Amino acid sequence: MATEFRFGVGVTRGTSRAALEESARRAEDLGFDVLHVPDHLGGPAPFPVLTAIAMATATLRVGTFVVNAAFYRPALLARDVAALHELSEGRFELGLGTGYVKEEFDAAGLRFPSAGERVDHLRWTTDYMAEHLPDVPLMIAGNGDRVLRIAARSADIIGFTGGDRPADGDADPLAERIAFVRAAAGERFAELELNLAITAMPVDDSGVPDLTIPRISLPGLTDEELLRHPGVLSGSVEEIAERIRGYRERYGISYLIVQMRHAEAFGKVMELLRQSQR
Repeated sequence: MATEFRFGVGVTRGTSRAALEESARRAEDLGFDVLHVPDHLGGPAPFPVLTAIAMATATLRVGTFVVNAAFYRPALLARDVAALHELSEGRFELGLGTGYVKEEFDAAGLRFPSAGERVDHLRWTTDYMAEHLPDVPLMIAGNGDRVLRIAARSADIIGFTGGDRPADGDADPLAERIAFVRAAAGERFAELELNLAITAMPVDDSGVPDLTIPRISLPGLTDEELLRHPGVLSGSVEEIAERIRGYRERYGISYLIVQMRHAEAFGKVMELLRQSQR
């Protein structure tokens, strides 16, 4: 199991080349390890944006969080992955997901496959990448049994997208999902890096997170439930750092991703966490 922390930051808005390069260099200066771009219609195009960022930085890794696998035929996706892997001098990490937004398929003129078909396509894509691009680190993000089985079998990094911090005496959904992966991966589990995306955290001294993003991504949860979600952080810099240490100790999660709007605030958290590792 990975024990050293890694930290990523996500770019969700398309901006000018100069603005992207400035953001990427700032992320590198703050100490982030990876810069991510998602794959949604209406957002930035992952591969050209990540190529520009890779060319403007020296050590920052770049990745997709995550490619909608159902949008692509594996061979065509592999062509773009191979090019970015080469242009970034091996700094690219491929993140894959099943795709889930029906409106994006409609906008692209594509049939929206069933959940089972999308998982089948993810498995096909994963197998193709493993065969043709084994040197590219692979992340799979999801929450369902079938997706997590594929991740346990084939991924280097597993992104957990569900879960809820338990109240006293309650069940722990995130712990259950990690236990599921542990059982599915067997001896391979020790080699996996476990990831969690942070969707909300304080950006000032109030200690109160802005819930705008999780309200959109998790519309079925109340604000009280969102505040318990592992991807929502509250409190002071010290309290957040302690919570993240707890994620590593309790769950084995050592790779955290935040949004660009959180980068400056999270930089202070990273500094505390890395000081404790020295």
